[in-house]
Amino acid sequence: MDARVRSLKIAKEDRLDNQKSDGRIPWLMALALGIACVWLAYRDDEIMAKFGFDRPSPDANKTVVNADKAVVTNSAMPNASADSSAPSVPVAQSSNQSNSTERSTSPNPIALESRGYVIAKHQVLVSPQVSGRILSLNIEEGRRVVKGEILAEVERTEYQADYDQTRATLLRSKAELTELETGSRPQEIAGALADLQEQEEVLVQLESEFKRMKDAIKSNSISMTEFEQAQSGYLSSRKRVEKLRQSHSMMKEGPRKERIEVARAAVIQAEANLDKSKWRLENCTLRAPISGTILKKNAEEGNLVNPVAFSGSTSVCDIADLSDLEIDLNIQERDVSKVYVNQQCEVRSEAFPKRVYKGTVSRLMPIADRAKGAIPVRVAVKVPEDEEGVYLKPEMSAIVVFFGNSSQ
Repeated sequence: MDARVRSLKIAKEDRLDNQKSDGRIPWLMALALGIACVWLAYRDDEIMAKFGFDRPSPDANKTVVNADKAVVTNSAMPNASADSSAPSVPVAQSSNQSNSTERSTSPNPIALESRGYVIAKHQVLVSPQVSGRILSLNIEEGRRVVKGEILAEVERTEYQADYDQTRATLLRSKAELTELETGSRPQEIAGALADLQEQEEVLVQLESEFKRMKDAIKSNSISMTEFEQAQSGYLSSRKRVEKLRQSHSMMKEGPRKERIEVARAAVIQAEANLDKSKWRLENCTLRAPISGTILKKNAEEGNLVNPVAFSGSTSVCDIADLSDLEIDLNIQERDVSKVYVNQQCEVRSEAFPKRVYKGTVSRLMPIADRAKGAIPVRVAVKVPEDEEGVYLKPEMSAIVVFFGNSSQ
């Protein structure tokens, strides 16, 4: 057993050789790592040279470190990059801040930058005022129209008939009123007087006959029936004379005031009905309520339109003035103190970032959005006539840069 144990022992010389070989491994690994670092550095220089980049010098690094403290004050200067004496902007600066610095044209510092959406300040849903079938349609998306231009024609046969009928009624009412206000003609008054005088002559004759009959009845020369007939004729003639006398007097005085007032009321009613029928007839022609651009077309020729069915939610077309736009933004509550009415801004659409438009904060909404923790803000933008609907379109996203006061 001892012999077998001694045979398993490692000789001292072998142990020393193994220890020497194990000690060389770390040095070999360190050498390989150094070679790899040198090779990577060489490759990095080749890559930078390929894309046109130069490795910054130690002095440039010092400039970057020192400029890091001044970036807050110099980042808002519009022409800092063009000034050779100004310190260079650090590479670690955020992209939004550096872009705003390069693109800004205002001498005031940038207070805030936010993203919103373009909306039309004046957008109208053009709906019909009367119901009927569309006979003609002059609507095309993107076409610019002026206020009062004809957009559509609705069938007007029924409304024309109503207008003619109410117009005739008005003419009749006016004629009746004129007749009452003018009174009776002189010929009519003279005719009434002649009838009265004729009946008075008849009355005189009947009165004489009645007196004779009265004397005759006393002598029993006539019957009672004949006496009663003579008496009835005389009394009837007296009543007729009195009636004609009153009629002649009323004809001279003219009609009653109450009848004239009734006739005047009838004229006013007829005029109101005529105005209503005229309004309906005129609204068979659908005109542009404002000058602007047609955004959407919602009807075709031959369609039946009904203003009750539209109820303001749908329209024949949508028109907006694209020269007077607004940017709808939601400013976080923590930043809303940086925004105020009439604040100067710059507006760029994300689709055309090189197109810059001047803007002004028109209003801050009176109520906040609890879900977003923000205040809705509107920025007014004026667009030149030749660029309407070209670079800024409703519902497009836009970036708004708010400038602070240089004295702040």
